[in-house]
Amino acid sequence: MSRAEFNANITPLELMTKVNRAAARGLQLGAEHVLQVSRTQVPIDEATLERSGAATVDESSLTAAVSYETPYALVQHEDLDLKHASGRKAKYLEDPARDEADTVRALVAAQIRRALS
Repeated sequence: MSRAEFNANITPLELMTKVNRAAARGLQLGAEHVLQVSRTQVPIDEATLERSGAATVDESSLTAAVSYETPYALVQHEDLDLKHASGRKAKYLEDPARDEADTVRALVAAQIRRALS
């Protein structure tokens, strides 16, 4: 029988802290990616709605959010009967969030791998 021993030189708490920070960085990159994609679809008139977009991460809960902060953002997102310029549409945030989920997961995974290497 053969045996090999290794010392990781890191405590479990340090390891979890490192992984959580890396996951938060990945989530930030993912949220910014979704924001960028959604900006190509957001209804545009004077670009006020497009400029109001923001990507944030709560590191303690590992939750990312992408939001648009105008009084009419929700109406523009939900009302499927509104007319928009070519390439612009309702569901400008929901669709990119769903369509880019694999990319977001890959960004988070890459940050975790980087932190552990």
